[in-house]
Amino acid sequence: MSRYFTEDHEWIELDGDIATVGITDYAQSQLGDIVFVEVPEEGKQVAKGDDAAVVESVKAASDVYAPVSGTVIEGNAALDGEPALVNEDPEGEGWFFKMTLTDKGELNGLMDEAAYADFVSKL
Repeated sequence: MSRYFTEDHEWIELDGDIATVGITDYAQSQLGDIVFVEVPEEGKQVAKGDDAAVVESVKAASDVYAPVSGTVIEGNAALDGEPALVNEDPEGEGWFFKMTLTDKGELNGLMDEAAYADFVSKL
């Protein structure tokens, strides 16, 4: 599996033809306690950079952007009843949605883990 990161603090992990998307540990730490998450509906078409989901914390509401273009195949239903999963395990069980990719080449513009760690260290 390959994991990539965006400058907007989303991560995307590719496993075969299926990609899982969420927000990074850094993003959840900046947001504080997550109180609500709205994930995209199955079948939703998203283009790279589109608003795909919404996350609300006690501090603010933020959009979660699609790191690449594709079709949503599943939203994380567990977040409906337990949005705090995003705080507890943002890069694991707190994922937002799964999607198929329209163009795997779009992954080339994203950062790997080392580049993202360097990016965050300068914020």
